[in-house]
Amino acid sequence: MHSVFVTTKLQWMLDDLPGQLREGEQVAAVCYRIRKLKIEFLLVRTRKGRWTFPKGGVVRGLSRAQSAALEAFEEGGVHGRIEQASFTSYVLGKNRSSQPAQAVEAYLCEVQRLGTPEEADRTPTWFSAETAQSCFQEGRSTQDANELGRVVVRALAKIERRMNEMEIAIGGI
Repeated sequence: MHSVFVTTKLQWMLDDLPGQLREGEQVAAVCYRIRKLKIEFLLVRTRKGRWTFPKGGVVRGLSRAQSAALEAFEEGGVHGRIEQASFTSYVLGKNRSSQPAQAVEAYLCEVQRLGTPEEADRTPTWFSAETAQSCFQEGRSTQDANELGRVVVRALAKIERRMNEMEIAIGGI
């Protein structure tokens, strides 16, 4: 597993970049932590007040994973490890006629600590998987809520598989 450690060093890198977004490409950081063997997900509020994963456009000069890490840092104050490979993708707004559907690549990010988010109105909050799925129902189409819920299910499966592998490795020592 290759990961990037998200720190303020990423912010320093951005000072040298023009900061332009690649047209239409979206990435999300599915941020999680493990507390007392329970997996929790960090969600942030959108500008419209809905709960979601930190998400945004791919920044020119950064990889998709780095762009997802930047969103986690800006919207959630996240310092952690983000995987280099997307573990799933999802599509929002398939049945909206006013805007095209939006495809998003999702990257797992294990949170080491939270700092102060740059975007103060995002209200980063920890939720259990079940509560996160309920939060996605608020103010969204059923289809969009189900898409986000599916991301949580896939993230849980991957994280739990990794936890089991670590347990087996430790037990075999």
